[in-house]
Amino acid sequence: MRIAVDAMGGDNAPFEIVKGCVQACERVDDQIILVGKEALVRAELEKYEGLYEPGHITVVNADDVIHGDDSPVQAVRRKPGSSMVVAIDMVRNGKADAILSAGNTGALMVAGLMHLGRIPGVERPAIVSPLPNIGGSGFSIIVDAGANAECKATNLLGFARMGSIYMKDAFGREEPTVGLINIGTEETKGTEMLKEAHKLLKDSGLNFVGNVEARDISSGAADVLVCDGFTGNIVLKLAEGVAWDIMKTIKQTITEDTVSKVAGLLLKKKLGGLKNKLDYSVYGGAPILGLKGAVFKMHGSSTASAVENAVVRASVATSAGFMEAIEEAMKGEAVE
Repeated sequence: MRIAVDAMGGDNAPFEIVKGCVQACERVDDQIILVGKEALVRAELEKYEGLYEPGHITVVNADDVIHGDDSPVQAVRRKPGSSMVVAIDMVRNGKADAILSAGNTGALMVAGLMHLGRIPGVERPAIVSPLPNIGGSGFSIIVDAGANAECKATNLLGFARMGSIYMKDAFGREEPTVGLINIGTEETKGTEMLKEAHKLLKDSGLNFVGNVEARDISSGAADVLVCDGFTGNIVLKLAEGVAWDIMKTIKQTITEDTVSKVAGLLLKKKLGGLKNKLDYSVYGGAPILGLKGAVFKMHGSSTASAVENAVVRASVATSAGFMEAIEEAMKGEAVE
């Protein structure tokens, strides 16, 4: 399999992107194609000469870059030679099987829609994001995490179908549970759209467990958490902020005095495990579901470790055939 990686996307490009791809070579047999300013990318690769097999990583030149503050639509139209667009075109033209980028999320969605299109039956593509939980099975996924601020009930049904397939193929969870993020667990709670979505999900044949309140998300109430992108993005960023604030507070507390430092040393292994559990980079990139191509979004501030895990996750999920499974599942669904 061939994985195209936008080497110029994200806060730490191309340094951490290249390093992460080199590290991923130890875990996947796929060909990794770094797309970006060739001179810069090759200069980074030279730092790791001998750490990967020749031919395992190749470079495709792309002279332009889409920046984080660029207007998504204008950037995609005006920068056809950007690393992001060139990488997506490689998927469209059959030169790559998947594409990863830590760049501008809006531009990645627009480029995907303009250059790849939607899977038949998909009303709205949706961004998936992993969300660590404490009391459940380790993590859940949110669908949608920011692509669609306003949704219809049928959109949420589509998100649930696609999210369930991805959770099964990428993470091996058979019959993943599905929950609808709402303000109460009762069927009568929420807006008219959410009430309708609840009914559709209940009758869908999916493993639907009902409404999930915000306070129950961190306990692992469902494997797949469904919501509109506005709600999902707020939940995700709040969870990330709280998690890192907790870790910072713990670090400050165990370094306040000698006694605290001794206690910290005794708990170092346990605290390290908690940090890893709350660290987004452990879960790798997340796909934009519903596009006619495997497109994965990495966190904008991805480190080499996050990039490595994203490459591995993209390899596993794409090889498992989640794209084909979604295409089959969405046949016959209503389209706008």
